[in-house]
Amino acid sequence: MRVAAPLLIASHLAVAGGVYAFTDKRPLDTEVHHDCYFCTDASRVLAATVSSLREENKLKVFSAKVGAQVVTDRTRYYFFGLHQRLTVPAAISYFIDLSQLTLANAVYDERAKLVRVTLPPVTLGDIAFDPEHATTTSGGLLAFSEDQIEEVRKLNYAQARRAVVAQAQQPGFLNAAKRQAIADVEQYFSIPLRIAGLPDVKVVATFK
Repeated sequence: MRVAAPLLIASHLAVAGGVYAFTDKRPLDTEVHHDCYFCTDASRVLAATVSSLREENKLKVFSAKVGAQVVTDRTRYYFFGLHQRLTVPAAISYFIDLSQLTLANAVYDERAKLVRVTLPPVTLGDIAFDPEHATTTSGGLLAFSEDQIEEVRKLNYAQARRAVVAQAQQPGFLNAAKRQAIADVEQYFSIPLRIAGLPDVKVVATFK
């Protein structure tokens, strides 16, 4: 997706400048001053960029591998018990919803040659457990019942999901996701500006 977005933006800009191939190339009677044919207004570039990024919908900005270890104890009739420990790795991913971008989120300061982009919030994607590399140990009299083991296993995975979400909400992961989101979006806006002949315009992305 990080490659597709700049290409899509460039295609939008190419449509805007595609009439060049059909212009009359015969000499003119009077000299016309023209600094840069392909240079275009920054607002048009921003409009095309925002439109293209909105089509991308969700942008994955960061992912990490984590793990959870949880324990469930169950007792039946005072004597029958089941103790189960689950250790399972998981993958977490963070996204920003590019469909929320509008032109109001990309403000161009012509005097400062600066584009300020306000980003939508980072959101956590689905938790992807890796059950093939999970380990489960069960003990107790109820460990002879497959139904009880399966029921407790489901409870353990529910606990593991809560534990992984808690890890994903830690500042270290969130800040890393925000830094990457800022870097990605700044690049996505800078590339079409350079293509349009505006390489001196700086892009600064921030969160609300």
